[in-house]
Amino acid sequence: MNLPEQYTERMKKLLDREYELWLDCFNRPPYQGIRINSRKLGREQWERISPWECRPVLWNASGYYCDASLRPAKHPYYYAGLFYIQEPSAMAPAALLSVKPGDRVLDLCAAPGGKSTDLGARLLGEGLLVANDISASRGKALLKNLEMAGLENICVTSETPARLAEVFPEYFDKILVDAPCSGEGMFRKDPELIKSWLLRGPKEYMDTQREILREAVRMLKPGGDLVYSTCTFSREENEDTVEWLLKKVPEMELTPIPLWEGACGGIGGMPVLRLFPHRIDGEGHFAALLHKKHASPVCLDSPDSEAVLTGKPAILFQDYTDRDSDFSQWERLLKSPLDRTRIKRYKEQLYYLPENFGLPGNLRFLRTGLLLGSIKKGRFEPSQAAAMALKAEDFLSVFLLSGKDERVVRYLKGETIFPDEGEDILKGWVLVCVEDYPLGWAKGATTMIKNKYYPGWRWQ
Repeated sequence: MNLPEQYTERMKKLLDREYELWLDCFNRPPYQGIRINSRKLGREQWERISPWECRPVLWNASGYYCDASLRPAKHPYYYAGLFYIQEPSAMAPAALLSVKPGDRVLDLCAAPGGKSTDLGARLLGEGLLVANDISASRGKALLKNLEMAGLENICVTSETPARLAEVFPEYFDKILVDAPCSGEGMFRKDPELIKSWLLRGPKEYMDTQREILREAVRMLKPGGDLVYSTCTFSREENEDTVEWLLKKVPEMELTPIPLWEGACGGIGGMPVLRLFPHRIDGEGHFAALLHKKHASPVCLDSPDSEAVLTGKPAILFQDYTDRDSDFSQWERLLKSPLDRTRIKRYKEQLYYLPENFGLPGNLRFLRTGLLLGSIKKGRFEPSQAAAMALKAEDFLSVFLLSGKDERVVRYLKGETIFPDEGEDILKGWVLVCVEDYPLGWAKGATTMIKNKYYPGWRWQ
């Protein structure tokens, strides 16, 4: 790999006697990882059904290495949301945040969703995850990954950190800032990043990172924790930015991160985390864990903004009534009733809002809560997201397929499914599952099961 001389000289100064060991990493392929979805299954279950040889990742209890020649995204378990394909080092920041069920969590720079799906799974359906990305196009990919993971207590926004901070002052228990950066730690995995580095360099990102952190602190509760992470080696973007925050906001303090085998502390002995590819099986990463001791000033020298929030709700939800559709017929197939106070209608769609979540004003939402489905001419059609948020035992009408059944792939391609001899002919809405894990909906007819799998997710 043709690494820029300016970059290699910086790395020589940083690594000293370990420089040649680091440089030799570029002669080896990057590692491939998957992180299982702890909202759907645990390690013991995964290791029982896993179709591949996997070995655990040290720093994330849900992470595994798998053979780089495999194509995990072509397995039905991927479509069932049982795992997310993620670079192993990138699994560290979400694990450091120690999210618990019931927490209010913000992933401020969330797309495409690798860390958000991890944070959301740790909530176990309790509390709230707000996943934000300033780019609406990247936000759509983020939303798909969150829905594929079966996460229901979510809000997906596409806003600037400053606008979010106006709506959510000191609101979140945990915040992840996986900041945009120069990407030096990912050059082996993605050589195209070198071109961007040559055009911009580390200093190009510093102001943006500090602006994001400043607003993130405004949204963190006293007593809350924040992880700041990057995938770069640059001191300016890492330790220097953390030092800037600690000087700017005395209410914040560093929480030392316990180091595992191969992990390093920060430059100058700062109690942060650095991961180098010659020391661990993964790419380069940096993370700092910060704690908010008490309330901070509201302003934090934030720049003036022309965007003023009006307080008017961005989405005008209506209460749902059974007169609107035949939703109740589908709901009766759920083994546990829904909380009707949380079901809201917006135009032709029904949503299940997170518990105790009052809709904030004038934000650009891509999703608020779980999309239950849509109403078409008085008939209710459940959504793909609703299917993924269920378990097989949650629904009364289920069509179970073995992972080795060729009908699984046919279903994922959108084809009609025919029951084998001896299998029951189910009528009405049916939850199609591989093993015990939902894939999507179908509708039972006299001799067949009509495919209702979401076209945008079909097997290609």
